[in-house]
Amino acid sequence: MADVRVTCIIKQNPLSPHEHITHIGGVGWVWTREEVITSIRSRINTFYVIDSSNGRRADVGVIEPGYGRDPYLRTYADDVWNDNLLSLPQCRL
Repeated sequence: MADVRVTCIIKQNPLSPHEHITHIGGVGWVWTREEVITSIRSRINTFYVIDSSNGRRADVGVIEPGYGRDPYLRTYADDVWNDNLLSLPQCRL
């Protein structure tokens, strides 16, 4: 299992605070949200970000909202779900 640091995201509308992330990436890689969700669920890889405000690790997890809505990615640190992914810059393709 690889432990992978996430340093960037892609949203269809980068200025929208509510739009779901479509891709995440790091140095030399960009994966779709679906690829990351499959990898996490299969326990193939773990993903994390480093919180720029305190330098602490926040793990990326899968949120299952139910009611027919698609799962999405969110970070988890200190027993709290948070939005560290949304604070990351846009990936350059």
